[in-house]
Amino acid sequence: MRSRTQRAPLGLKLAAAAGLAFLHLPLLLIFLYAFTTEEKSYQFPPPGLTAKWFAVAWGRDDIWQALSLSVQVAAISTLIAMLLGTLAAGAVARSRFFGRETVSLLIILPIALPGIITGIALRSAFSLAEIPFSFWTIVLGHATFCVVVVYNNAVARLRRASGSLIEASMDLGADGFQTFRLVILPNMATALLAGGMLAFALSFDEVIVTTFTAGQQSTLPIWMLTELVRPRQRPVTNVVAVFVIAVTFIPILAAYYLTREGQHSGGEGK
Repeated sequence: MRSRTQRAPLGLKLAAAAGLAFLHLPLLLIFLYAFTTEEKSYQFPPPGLTAKWFAVAWGRDDIWQALSLSVQVAAISTLIAMLLGTLAAGAVARSRFFGRETVSLLIILPIALPGIITGIALRSAFSLAEIPFSFWTIVLGHATFCVVVVYNNAVARLRRASGSLIEASMDLGADGFQTFRLVILPNMATALLAGGMLAFALSFDEVIVTTFTAGQQSTLPIWMLTELVRPRQRPVTNVVAVFVIAVTFIPILAAYYLTREGQHSGGEGK
């Protein structure tokens, strides 16, 4: 008997369309005001359209400095997260020990807590340890929640992987490192790649934790937050926002396509 695909009711379709409009219309306004001719206020409709603000943003050294800092922080935070998140996932997924679920909860906790709580806690810890605020304090702050993203993807993949593959590898004479490199890593590669992309995107546009750990340095999101209170050249901020949307959207989209199939869904339950 051929199954029929039920069509969604009209009310449900309208509700879905309204939800999408609520989420994405503000993003479209950012794109629109990146081309406005008005420097100091937001008029709708814009009095005119121009692309000159892209050239202005390109020539601003402060933007490039903030962008460079954000990329460096995101890259190093992602590398730390991939290392620690993978090791933690391997311990939780492949070992049985007292308090395992508690350990898993504690690993996930930083991303579940409000960012301001994490920021205050990190700032207090750095102050008590007399660690000066620098590039590395930002990296450590970002790594706390980037680890969670990688861990979630890796532990989900490891829990679905067959233990017989590892046993077969060991029976055939492979040592632990060879088993990890030739059996475990290929099976979880897409999950790690997706987790790394998501971690990079989260780190790149993070504001709250960065505010408490950056000191006098300015990442790109912090630069944008500062520029919003200035009345001059507001379209430049929207140009930078368009760039941030593109930078964060691409890895998130790639991570979605890498993990959208059921057997490759490394982040279920996040």
